Amino acid sequence: MADSGVAAGSAGTADNAGKAGKAGKAKAGRTTPAWARKSTLVLLITLLALAAFGTTTQTWMTATLDPNQAGAAQSVLPVQGSKAATTVTALALVALAGGLAASIAGRIARWVITAIIVLASAGIVTAAATVLADPLAAAQGTIATATGVSGSQAHVELTAFPAVAVVAGCLLALGALLIIPASRHWKARTKYDAPVAAGPSAPAGPVDEIDSWDRLSRGDDPT
Repeated sequence: MADSGVAAGSAGTADNAGKAGKAGKAKAGRTTPAWARKSTLVLLITLLALAAFGTTTQTWMTATLDPNQAGAAQSVLPVQGSKAATTVTALALVALAGGLAASIAGRIARWVITAIIVLASAGIVTAAATVLADPLAAAQGTIATATGVSGSQAHVELTAFPAVAVVAGCLLALGALLIIPASRHWKARTKYDAPVAAGPSAPAGPVDEIDSWDRLSRGDDPT
């Protein structure tokens, strides 16, 4: 009798250990990768959007005017990114708002937000690349404000910030594209994202008000 009891206890211990090992493996398999963590990805998109926005507050180019033709009080005009590429500021804010909204959005909304951020990133890259391709045309607005004459000739020297905006826009688009695969590891925040799980059937009999509210909170219709 004692031997059988010891054997049964050993078998129960082995079963418990096996179950614990399987649970540990399952938990390890469900571990979210570092790149797919919601906080990490949202922070990455936020920083890249702020980087693109921050470049527009800096000088993108300096225009040196001809002193014989210019009517400006100074011959060297700094041109900020917000004036050289006005759309970059707005698009960076759109991408920033989209990144923050992705953290609380549903499954379908994440696809829409991803598309919006990618399009905003493409606009940032296009606007900054246009400045790099033709800096004189981008500086004409500032030159015309300073001299009162449009179409003036000037020697324009670029800084590194337009290139930084291009890089930030490209990385921002890549970060946005990670939202879709990464969101598979995120916990569902709404009943529409929650997977349908096989659970116990609803209890038979009359349902009081408290039970009705509990079932409504789970997405069930008690009626």
